[in-house]
Amino acid sequence: MTGGVPPAALRVVSVDDDPALARLLHQILVAHGFPAPMHVTTAAAAIAAAADADIVLLDYQLPDGSGIDAIEAIRAHAGQPSVILITAHGSESLAAVALRRGADDYLVKDSSLAELLPQVLERVRRDRALREALAAAERELVRAERLAAIGQLTMTLHHEINNPLMGAMAEVDLLLGGAEAGEARDGLGRVRLGLERIRDIVRRVSELRGDATTEYLRGVRMLDLDAAHLALPARGSAALLIGDEGLARVVSLLLGNAGYPARRCDSAAALDAVIHQQHPALVVVMPSAAPGGDPLAGLEVPVNRAYRLVALAASEPVARAARSGGADRVILLPFDPATFVAEVLPASDTIG
Repeated sequence: MTGGVPPAALRVVSVDDDPALARLLHQILVAHGFPAPMHVTTAAAAIAAAADADIVLLDYQLPDGSGIDAIEAIRAHAGQPSVILITAHGSESLAAVALRRGADDYLVKDSSLAELLPQVLERVRRDRALREALAAAERELVRAERLAAIGQLTMTLHHEINNPLMGAMAEVDLLLGGAEAGEARDGLGRVRLGLERIRDIVRRVSELRGDATTEYLRGVRMLDLDAAHLALPARGSAALLIGDEGLARVVSLLLGNAGYPARRCDSAAALDAVIHQQHPALVVVMPSAAPGGDPLAGLEVPVNRAYRLVALAASEPVARAARSGGADRVILLPFDPATFVAEVLPASDTIG
């Protein structure tokens, strides 16, 4: 399954030297289902603790320097923890500097903190989950290219080896038929067994549908011809009109893993053609976030249709327009990869 870390499993570090703020952050996170954060008081401690963190809540003013100056070092860890800067002195210029340095968001210590922090944490969590899903989609793309190359190779091997192999086995059978008992006949028998083994390997190679490997020698791996490679049977098909390349790959991967192979389209006209020719069970569109944009990305939606229509909306106004336009389901971005399939498919089609 492709998904992100659930809220309760997030590793959060809060960085500030204000005991009152630390208690407030602790209370806010726990009250909204997030784990109790680890608390440190300096930028140096934050940089060290970030190695095991998913999200760092970073105060702007710290005893050993500015929180902004620590952002790049925090983000440099292998897990690239997300950073939310918190400050009592909010300004647009400070926010711009924080975002340029690599912060994911920016909050002010005022009466809105208790309300906004859980929302920002959830958005950041979903952004991280989408990045993980995109990395998985990239790996799947590489794997698909590898499988295509394996398929071409197996077809070549089957054609180039199988024909001369059958001829050699026929010749050996003729020789065995006229050979008398002795070393020559025994040798021909061993040749026959070797040819049968080659025939079986060629057959297994021609049936290869995966790229699982097994260790041949220490540090050297080979394709595992005995592994079972069972793909989830298609339960339907999907058609996508999503302008964002990375998001389109993630949606394709998630739906494909759920048994709904997706066909990507580059225009509303192309999507309409796919709908009429292939009759997909699911159609996913991403309307423009620009004011006044088409609520369903240009797709003309008939009153009677056999497919389920899902819209990915960048904002609540876009979501409302998509619902009014006829979308069966609207998902606000960023969506959660772990729950996406369950949200877009009818309850009867989701996989338990």
